Amino acid sequence: MHELTTDVAVIGTGSAGLAAYREARAGGADVLLIEGGEYGTTCARVGCMPSKLLIAAAEAAHAVRLAPAFGVEAAEPRIDGRAVMQRVRSERDRFVGFVVESVHDIPEAHRLRGKAMFEDNHTLRVGNHSRITAGRIVIATGSSPTWPRQFEAADDRLIVNDDVFDWQDLPESVAVFGPGVIGLELGQALHRLGVRVYLFGIDGTVGPLTDPALKRYAEASFTAEFFLDTHANVTDIRRTEKGVAVSYVDPQNNTQHIEVDYLLAATGRRANVYGLGLENTNLPVDERGMPQVDERTMQIGDSHVFLAGDATGTRPLLHEAADEGRIAGRNAAHYPAVQPGVRRSPLGVVFTDPQIASVGASFEELRHRRIVTGKVSFENQGRSRVMLKNKGLLHVYADANTGQLLGAEIFGPNAEHLGHLLAWAHQSQMRVADMLAMPFYHPVIEEGLRTALRDACAQLSDCGLKAA
Repeated sequence: MHELTTDVAVIGTGSAGLAAYREARAGGADVLLIEGGEYGTTCARVGCMPSKLLIAAAEAAHAVRLAPAFGVEAAEPRIDGRAVMQRVRSERDRFVGFVVESVHDIPEAHRLRGKAMFEDNHTLRVGNHSRITAGRIVIATGSSPTWPRQFEAADDRLIVNDDVFDWQDLPESVAVFGPGVIGLELGQALHRLGVRVYLFGIDGTVGPLTDPALKRYAEASFTAEFFLDTHANVTDIRRTEKGVAVSYVDPQNNTQHIEVDYLLAATGRRANVYGLGLENTNLPVDERGMPQVDERTMQIGDSHVFLAGDATGTRPLLHEAADEGRIAGRNAAHYPAVQPGVRRSPLGVVFTDPQIASVGASFEELRHRRIVTGKVSFENQGRSRVMLKNKGLLHVYADANTGQLLGAEIFGPNAEHLGHLLAWAHQSQMRVADMLAMPFYHPVIEEGLRTALRDACAQLSDCGLKAA
């Protein structure tokens, strides 16, 4: 057994782990980076980048189908599934290559391959070859897809989003379970690429939306395009000779039977903190076995161990993982002088059509506060109608006393860009009046945001910019 000693050990080389390594090194610490799997972040390998490649292909096909509405005649697009997936895999591998190169740029003496497990508070065993004594430790082990045991009846036809991006060709049909971010993005994209899609949910979830009006609108929009049942009553799943048979009771209380090529589980991810030997430490954990972490410092309890990225189980987004990694790495380098890090305003985007974005506090989080809600529909918004993207709603939530922007939920065109504008305003603690004082060009979709802000302003007793 090779014995090693280091100031800081970082477990995981994803977005959080790499950020933690760099920050700890910048803080003057000796750092050892440990990886038990393949190099390359979740985002690059199986997340944000390959999914957007599939979505881009779907958008191209959809644009052709929409062309006649502009007076541009076009034939029904022919989808070459093998070509679509070849580009997805090729570009995915290119993105992964960039990440792998950045890891290989790290001195080899700072890298160790193998699965890490705690032997005690300060000792990690890596594979069967190394034992590390570390003054401080950062856990940045990411997350893995999880699914109900019932799905295992699909046997080898049970897949997760990781598997989709290794397809050589598009299948004829897929049953997608989980209309969250991943399920909605992949479900709609596959549908627009000619795959017969059935999307099932169990609790009314529609992406990250919590505002009832937006949830109803989004559900109706998606349901009009492809099969979506957000309160599905699935009674049976079984492997057949050709694929997977799914039986369910429809909203009219009729039992339906379908057969699909694959069952795609998009039912969430679980933090990769189990199997690390945390039971061999005195780290505080909750009833689920999750480490109790301070999201301001990323410190577990008052210990020398820090947690960052998807392994926290809270904000599974690349920019959040990188921020958490930096905070964890900085505090690990300077422990015990632990300081809160700067956290950005929450921002999430779902790349469906229309897109979904959430900023700051959600409607659900604000339901006990006194707020005003500024609203706009994109159905008659000028630029949206010009582009035939006139579908969706935007709600902004402001403090009823001060007019300060507290959050927003969007289902509409260019939500990714509107979300960024609102996130910047939220982080700057702007009031509705401050935002209305900003320039708005004409004609742009952002004028819809101005309409919502004016609506909020009208509900405030003292908006501060009556002529906006």
